[in-house]
Amino acid sequence: MQRLAYRAAALVLVINSLCTARVEAAEPGARRPSASEILVRTELYFGSNRPGGEVTDAEFSNFMDREITPRFPDGLTLLTGYGQFLSSTGVLIKERSKVLILLYPASTAASNQRVQEIREKYKAMFQQESVLRVDGYAVVSF
Repeated sequence: MQRLAYRAAALVLVINSLCTARVEAAEPGARRPSASEILVRTELYFGSNRPGGEVTDAEFSNFMDREITPRFPDGLTLLTGYGQFLSSTGVLIKERSKVLILLYPASTAASNQRVQEIREKYKAMFQQESVLRVDGYAVVSF
């Protein structure tokens, strides 16, 4: 248990040092990025298969406009891909998917709630077993 506490403390020190770090230019005269900051990076993976057909691009676009954008109006990235997973019944599911990437301040307590609302709405609207969520931290500069 103590090892876990030491690892957590070390991770906090690394994150704190990254928050204040500036990236040095590799070559003289090269443009220096602005100061970096740590943001939470959340990826949501939305499947498209459902009973009776597939979630269409128009349906997903409507979902984006009504459910996602109002919750994260500052910006987001949406990618279209192809994925597969083993369902809870042991069946290999292959499907088109959408990957949503969100970046937001870790200090925003309401963000987790908004992400969960998006997941629950999508599952209910499109009869999905789950919406995969991946969280991490990203050092970003604009």
